Amino acid sequence: MAQLSCSDIQLNFGGVRALSGVSFDVQQGELFAIIGPNGAGKSSMLNCISGLYHPQQGKVFFEEQDVTRLPPYERTRRGIARSFQNIALFKGMTVIDNLMIGRHLHQQAGLITGGLYYGPAQKEEIKHREYVEGIIEFLEIQSLRKSIVGTLAYGFQKRVELARALALEPKLLLLDEPMAGMNLEEKEDMVRFILETNQERGITIIMIEHDMGVVMDISNTVCVLDFGKRIAGGTPDEVQQDPHVIKAYIGEEDREEP
Repeated sequence: MAQLSCSDIQLNFGGVRALSGVSFDVQQGELFAIIGPNGAGKSSMLNCISGLYHPQQGKVFFEEQDVTRLPPYERTRRGIARSFQNIALFKGMTVIDNLMIGRHLHQQAGLITGGLYYGPAQKEEIKHREYVEGIIEFLEIQSLRKSIVGTLAYGFQKRVELARALALEPKLLLLDEPMAGMNLEEKEDMVRFILETNQERGITIIMIEHDMGVVMDISNTVCVLDFGKRIAGGTPDEVQQDPHVIKAYIGEEDREEP
C-alpha cells in the first residue's frame, strides 16, 4: 500500500477551480516531486495534504487512514510535517528556540509540571534539546544556534525552517519550494540535506520545486500539474519526454511528423 494516496482531489475557491480530479500515490521512502507552471495548483495540492485546505471532493489517505477532514495538528500527530514557500519562522526568537517549538507534539509535561520545571519537566527538556542539537549538527548550523532568526541570511532561514520540520520527527515531509531565491551554493547545500533526509533518515518527501535540473536529478517520481489537472506522472525521464509536459512548459502545439 502507498504511504500517501490522493484520490480525485477537487478544490474550488468560489468560481475558481484550483484542483480538478488530481490523483496520485506516494510510496514509503520516495522522493516525490510536484511540478508545473505558475498557477498550476501545486501549493494548493500540498495544502490539501497538510490540512490547510479541505477539498470539496476526493480523499487523502495517509498510512491507510482517511485524513481528508482532519485539521493540520492531527495530521502532524500522525507524522506529516511541512515547510512553507514563504518562510514561517518566529523571527524574534533564536534558532534553538524555533526548533524546540517543533518538539511541542512530543512534550509530555503538563502546565503544573512544566511550571515547576525541576524534576520530570527538566529531564524531558534535556532529552528534547539533545534531539534538537542532533538536527542542528545534521544541518550544519551549530554556529547559529543562539542567533536571532530574523538576523540570518535568507538561505540560513530556509535551512532553519527545514530543521524545525525535522524536529517534529515526521514520516512524510512536505517541502514547498525549499530552494526558491537561493544562490547556487545554497542550493547545492539544500539538495544535499534533502537527499540525506530522504536516504539516511528514511523520511518520505514530497517537494515542489521550479528548478527542473534539481527535480530531474534527485526525484524518484514526478507528478506534473497544469491548470489544476494532473497531465503527466512517472520517472523523471518519462516526464521529460511527455508531449503534454513539453507543451505546458514551452507552449508549443503538438505537431505531426512530416
